Amino acid sequence: MEALLVSYGIDWANLLVRWLHLITGIAWIGASFYFVWLDNSIRPPKPGSDLEKKGVSGELWAVHGGGFYNPQKYLVAPAELPEELHWFKWEAYATWITGVAMLFIVYYFNASAMMVDKSVANLTGPQAVGVGIGTLVLGWIVYDLLCKSPLGKREGLLGLVMFVFIVAVAYLLTHLLSGRAAYIHVGAMIGTIMVGNVLMVIIPGQRKLVEAMKAGRSPDPVHGRKGKQRSVHNNYFTLPILFIMISNHYAMTYTHAYSWLVLAAIMAAGVLIRHFFNLRHKGRVVVAYPIAGVALLLGVAVAIAPRPVTPLAAPAAAGAAPVAAAAPDFARIQAIITQRCASCHSDKPTQAGFATAPAGMMLQTPELIRQHAAKIFQRAVQTKDMPLANMTQMTDAERAEVAAWFQAGAK
Repeated sequence: MEALLVSYGIDWANLLVRWLHLITGIAWIGASFYFVWLDNSIRPPKPGSDLEKKGVSGELWAVHGGGFYNPQKYLVAPAELPEELHWFKWEAYATWITGVAMLFIVYYFNASAMMVDKSVANLTGPQAVGVGIGTLVLGWIVYDLLCKSPLGKREGLLGLVMFVFIVAVAYLLTHLLSGRAAYIHVGAMIGTIMVGNVLMVIIPGQRKLVEAMKAGRSPDPVHGRKGKQRSVHNNYFTLPILFIMISNHYAMTYTHAYSWLVLAAIMAAGVLIRHFFNLRHKGRVVVAYPIAGVALLLGVAVAIAPRPVTPLAAPAAAGAAPVAAAAPDFARIQAIITQRCASCHSDKPTQAGFATAPAGMMLQTPELIRQHAAKIFQRAVQTKDMPLANMTQMTDAERAEVAAWFQAGAK
């Protein structure tokens, strides 16, 4: 009972922190999208106008919610510091804090099940956690050094190098951790880079601008340029990280033999689509970018489509052709499911760390097994991501029996 209550409590922590992570993420991404749109959409004031004399570099008019708005951007800073100044930082900090909390709740507290896959690498739970945390730290250090290097002045080349670095990290992680954990840690690394930009560059630069104005000095525009650069980087990171956040629902991506390459293609598609919108906000419509992005996604969908499963073959007489084996009877299938799957997928799971059946799918009765036959076939045979990290050591022969049973009608 004590173990059950602990698992149940973790489930509630998972629910509440995930909910908060989603809320704060929406706030952060919404603000990021809005300000990049604003930067790309403002237009210079008329030459000689009062706005130009005030140092306004651009403005626009917008209507929303029954009111008219007139945002203005100053080239460096206004002549006088306003009494009330709004800062945008806690959305980023709260999103990262809740994201790290999710890593602990879902992955680090149950690393042996959620992060370790012995068929990938013979790691212990603590070793897998060390790999995960090390990835977050290494990602920020490498990215920040690249931005501060001469490469940081060449945006296109910097973006390409960072993409290669992220793909290299994905390749390494998919050869050390379970596919699901590898994907989520690539996302966590990108998220750490994004919040590092806010914490270490954007907000400190803004503070220096404000401090200079309070001291009666002219603000150094370099801080604004650095902040703008990191803000744009965050904008391009957004679609890839959003995909990774939902990727754990789509095993066909992270269980593929070349899962790192699948992730690379999907991230590239996200960047191309985001670039289209950024250009569009500037008044340029280049449809080649979304077409290329969609083509990449279609290519991935075709490339990772499930292949037909070859049925079991019965032993043949000498010199005779193999004969397709008859599908196992249901009693045999039920025995496999009970031994390999029902420890988690039941109304009262016996597997440590689970208070309820994952995804609400229970398999402890014949009726439930038949009801979920298609999902069992998909996850145990096609993607082979279940049992989780193959904790119950389901064999390839057993998977083939499940395949034969399903293909014969799952009776």
